[in-house]
Amino acid sequence: MDSSDRHATVVTKTRYGRIAPIYDFLEAIPELRYRSWREHFWRKVAGTLDAGDLLLEVGVGTGKNIPFWPEGVAVTAIDLTPGMVKRAHRRARKLGVSADILEGDVQDLKYADNHFDAATATFVFCSVPDPMRGLRELARVVKPTGHIVLMEHVRSPNPVLGKLMDVLNPIIRSLMGPNINRNTVANVNSAGLDVVEVENLDRGGIFKIIHAQNL
Repeated sequence: MDSSDRHATVVTKTRYGRIAPIYDFLEAIPELRYRSWREHFWRKVAGTLDAGDLLLEVGVGTGKNIPFWPEGVAVTAIDLTPGMVKRAHRRARKLGVSADILEGDVQDLKYADNHFDAATATFVFCSVPDPMRGLRELARVVKPTGHIVLMEHVRSPNPVLGKLMDVLNPIIRSLMGPNINRNTVANVNSAGLDVVEVENLDRGGIFKIIHAQNL
């Protein structure tokens, strides 16, 4: 990772650290919609796993996915920001869920090649400073033929709305952290993963589940 990428990672970590205490409050209204999507997403993830498999969730945040984690699977969950990890730990304890929840960077995963059976992320690759590096790291740590399932928001396919998202992106990124105009489907393909399915969650084609398999 070069100096510019390291700087961008520090900025991202600081930004999300700043909003970690109020993150759930900030997302309370969108989460009314996201919750049903999360349930649907995790049913898809569960369909790729067998009992005893090792699953990596990157960008666990405050742990909003923890209630939906598949049973009988060993979960490792990481997040770039200590404040988010602390809150995810708190949620896991409250729910009585046991998992390894750790500070970590998807751009530089501290795991051996082919370690996990599958990996997941929800609304994460909009914020990773170098998304291609992060996706290649997932490909490295997931076993051959293993599954990588993402839920992401991407740049609108509508030309007018897409241009508007481009204009607004610097403002949104500086205030909240995420990029709203990334083409994550193309990034997944470019990272050398085999895209099995792309499912639109909304009519506008902005919110998607991207199901890929490691080659």
